[in-house]
Amino acid sequence: MLNFNFTEKTVLITGASRGIGQAVATAFAQASARVAVHYHQHKQAAEQVRESLAGTGHILVQADLANPIAIEQMVHQAIAQLGHIDILVNNAGIYQEHPLNQTNYQDWQAAWQQTIGVNLLGAVNVSYCVARHMIERRSGRIINVTSRGAFRGEPTATAYGASKAGLNAFSQSLALHLAPHNIFVTAVAPGWVETDMTRAVLESPRGKAIHQQSPLNRVASPEEVAHTVLFLACESAEFLTGAIVDVNGASYLRS
Repeated sequence: MLNFNFTEKTVLITGASRGIGQAVATAFAQASARVAVHYHQHKQAAEQVRESLAGTGHILVQADLANPIAIEQMVHQAIAQLGHIDILVNNAGIYQEHPLNQTNYQDWQAAWQQTIGVNLLGAVNVSYCVARHMIERRSGRIINVTSRGAFRGEPTATAYGASKAGLNAFSQSLALHLAPHNIFVTAVAPGWVETDMTRAVLESPRGKAIHQQSPLNRVASPEEVAHTVLFLACESAEFLTGAIVDVNGASYLRS
């Protein structure tokens, strides 16, 4: 791991109670940052993450990211308890299978509304609330966790692919808008990552084929994604603003 140092920096990480979010929280804490661990429903898991973090001064914040009012309250709470927010990592997301030819119209509508509401609008609204704070301070980093699926498509989870493609486009637009305020915005687009949510699929008969999508014959670890996030949060990486960084083991290449 690179020798990152985020002493006196504060980080708000959405969806930090498990998976990639937990790995990002752990990495920032190890690099001496203070972390706001966001969760929606899994309070006990979030508390365990906070207690496991190196250093002191870490907090828990709760919000349903489909609720704009709850988001505003959550960001205000994080700022009040941490004093300020230097870095925002929009990691929270949901994934729902809804193949068009097997899903009725009502369930189709629900899948799209829920997925876009959390994955795209949730990140958009958290970014708005945090960016207004960062503009006042003329400093900040926003890193959005998107997906390889934004590029290669998600045939049975079309709303997921669209939400992540939208988040990529939002990241680039926001990078242009916030650069004059000394705020830098990037996105990280992982492929398959070994987490609690994906382990069952990776250990199923489909797992071998998923591993073979990469010439490395494996998927990413959450820590590998976290290392990329920390690099993008560094001051030395500010000229990468607007970039979308693929972390997919060459399983999908674009130019």
